[in-house]
Amino acid sequence: MMKIYGDLHIHIGRTEKGISVKVAASKDLTVLNILERSLLKGINVVGIVDCASPPVIHEIKRYCEEGVLSCIEGGGLKYKGKVTLILGSEIEIGGEEEGSPHLIGYFKSIEDIFSFSEKIGKYMKNIRLSSQRVSLNSEQAVEVIKSCNGIAVPAHVFTPFKSYYGSCTDRLHKVFKDRYKEIEAVELGLSADSDMADQIEELSLKIFLSNSDAHSLNKIGREFNVFEVEEANFEEILMALKREKGRKVVKNYGLDPKLGKYHRTFCLECGYIAKETPPVRRCPRCGSDKVLMGVRDRIEEIKDYDTRHPDFRPPYIYQIPLEFIPNIGKRTVEKLVHHFGSELYALHEASYEDLEKVVGEKNALNILKARNGELTVSSGGGGIYGKVLLE
Repeated sequence: MMKIYGDLHIHIGRTEKGISVKVAASKDLTVLNILERSLLKGINVVGIVDCASPPVIHEIKRYCEEGVLSCIEGGGLKYKGKVTLILGSEIEIGGEEEGSPHLIGYFKSIEDIFSFSEKIGKYMKNIRLSSQRVSLNSEQAVEVIKSCNGIAVPAHVFTPFKSYYGSCTDRLHKVFKDRYKEIEAVELGLSADSDMADQIEELSLKIFLSNSDAHSLNKIGREFNVFEVEEANFEEILMALKREKGRKVVKNYGLDPKLGKYHRTFCLECGYIAKETPPVRRCPRCGSDKVLMGVRDRIEEIKDYDTRHPDFRPPYIYQIPLEFIPNIGKRTVEKLVHHFGSELYALHEASYEDLEKVVGEKNALNILKARNGELTVSSGGGGIYGKVLLE
């Protein structure tokens, strides 16, 4: 067995030829740029979730023909012999009574994602663009994904917008119904962690995924998973999600949830981010009921019990990305990557002495404090990230 780092939710801004895919994502997010940046980050498995777009499929096929990518046994595509690309597609469910939650399908091969593109395209207006609304309910969408040999994962499942618990339902089994047992994993999102999610009984048998949902290159790897598998391919990751034959998720690395943009309730009238005991449904400062409920507040509202981790639940390790640490800018990150080989090694493995040689005493000390959970963090909310506060 070996341990691999996987970030399974990354968006494409455009194709190599400049065709728009994810309008809200950076134009620098092309397939090859994503794979190259993942190499620098130290990510071994990359899930790109806009691969059902026909221009993207065409581009990936061309890369395979040119030898830039190669199909690997067990599913997935290999880049430079070091990074595995898993083909995915994020869709917006339009057939539920409330909300428009996002659901991700992951697929083993180019043929499977092509088949999914043709089938799901019949239920949306523009298959070329990412995260498009489909005229299906959750059950039906899973049926289409499964018919193409894919697996379905609810995306950023607690966030106020475009998620299941945040805007659609208080229980997943109510919307997935008989298909709920076919959901192997849920993605927590940046504003939640395992302690929070393990307050909901129906999730006690599900694997938790911590992914970046990257809309720019520097966000890749801000959350990731450590898989223990035999090979870095689709089938092995699926076995890890099913906890089969010794394969498993052994660690989740994610933001301190306080850093997430939707961690606490936010007042839409005065901009106050709640600090009071959750759930907060009315602004404590101005009294307005026009608030955007935070993830922590929503979970407190719908939870079944206080945190109970199942035996298989791996540790959730808080990660404060280098970009969140004050005084560490782009050039400093580049120096660290150049010296240590990857950003994740600098963040999690490098010794204080080695860090000090590269970035000086203060920055080295702050990286160690971030690693050890010793930095003070103020909570985010309403689309505003939390902040690291240096004393």
